Amino acid sequence: MIHTILQILVFQLLFFAVYEFFLKKETFFNLNRVYLLLTPILSIVLPFVSLGIVQENIPQEYIVQLPAVMLGNTASEVGRNTTSIISTLENLWIVGVLLASIIFGFKLLKIFRLSVSSKNERIHETELKLLPKTDLAFSFFNTIYVGENISVENRSSIIAHEKVHIRQKHSIDLLYFELLRIVFWFNPLVYMFQNRIATLHEYIADSEITRNKDKKKYYQNLLSEVFQTEQISFVNTFFKQSLIKKRIIMLQKSKSSKTAQFKYILILPIVLVMLTYTSCSNDLKTGESQTFEKSEAEVMSEIKAKEEEKIRLYSENLKDEVNLTSPLPPTPPIPPTVPANRESKVLEIDTIIGGNEVGAVPYAVIDQVPTYPGCTGNNETMKICMSTKIAEFVNRNFNTKVIDNLKLSGRQRVAVQFTIDKTGKAVDVRATAKIPELENEAVRVVKMLPQMKPGEQNGEKVWVLYSLPIVFDVVE
Repeated sequence: MIHTILQILVFQLLFFAVYEFFLKKETFFNLNRVYLLLTPILSIVLPFVSLGIVQENIPQEYIVQLPAVMLGNTASEVGRNTTSIISTLENLWIVGVLLASIIFGFKLLKIFRLSVSSKNERIHETELKLLPKTDLAFSFFNTIYVGENISVENRSSIIAHEKVHIRQKHSIDLLYFELLRIVFWFNPLVYMFQNRIATLHEYIADSEITRNKDKKKYYQNLLSEVFQTEQISFVNTFFKQSLIKKRIIMLQKSKSSKTAQFKYILILPIVLVMLTYTSCSNDLKTGESQTFEKSEAEVMSEIKAKEEEKIRLYSENLKDEVNLTSPLPPTPPIPPTVPANRESKVLEIDTIIGGNEVGAVPYAVIDQVPTYPGCTGNNETMKICMSTKIAEFVNRNFNTKVIDNLKLSGRQRVAVQFTIDKTGKAVDVRATAKIPELENEAVRVVKMLPQMKPGEQNGEKVWVLYSLPIVFDVVE
């Protein structure tokens, strides 16, 4: 969920930057309007779009997320912490939505009070409301609100201007952003998008009015009186002092050349890059969301069932493929226990991987996964065997004296990545941790992994990248 929200924010920021730097000063007002309305919702949709063709054309380096090997109480604690964080964020979001909805309700109430206190008139199909003792001037859907203190000459210009807003249904645009502000109250970009489209609405109306009218006279009407501004974000305000200068500058601006329309093509490579990213990260997000949405009891039950199923599949597949007279393969190693009289620190290793389980994307596209010595069977069987062997290898070879010497306690994490190259060797080993000594020890252990049979795709040997987060629980 958090990953998806971050994607939405980044995508909206990119779209907004394109508008600010390339499109804002152009006179293609209607195209800009479509752009501002489309891109915020497109940013919300794109993180959920996954192109199969992108996944099928992954380059020669395939990324494999190993399945989880749960030891001790690590899974329970991780599930508890994750559930707590997600629950807190959800509650915070709900509170924000409620507050934003209340603010929206007050704005609607303000318009209702103005409507009740006004005098009604009707000009053709447009409803006009005269507001007593005020200089307000704005429109909301099919209704124009004009203060009685505005001169008759200016009033006619305002009515003509606001009729453009009504014909083009600009109020719908502003309400659209108002709803986005309620749902994404924490996102400043939504407020900025709404501000830009409100300004654009004024450019559109000014352009329509001055098409058959003297611009100089229109300028004089804009500047002739000091008008009040009603701070309601989803109404089209005629006189807003912060916009008057911008509107006059845009009225004086020459029309943009048709070649400038090619700037809108910029959206295509941006969308393509976004789709590529979301397609490549789709499986990880799916796994994460499934984990976050389940309770601790459900997670633990599911983990136990999966581990039992893995052991069963591992044994059955190997039994079918080897000589029946041969002994069955040993069961996966049981984590070492510590004698009761031992007072030193205990090291528990848990290869927790973020999200992907059996059947992850790499196994859908690679013909033959790398093979750990002694493992046989199909891709799924060898994946189970390899993850078991690697967990056993790390448990057996990690130097616990590093932990003792550093006098650490609690949970420590090391994120390790390594590649099984075309010769079957573990190369390009990298580790990230808060403590360099843990990084160095993790790299040393992974580099010791035995020679494996390399992975193959279409009959050719390929590089396969593995991710192996290691969690250390140091118990006093």
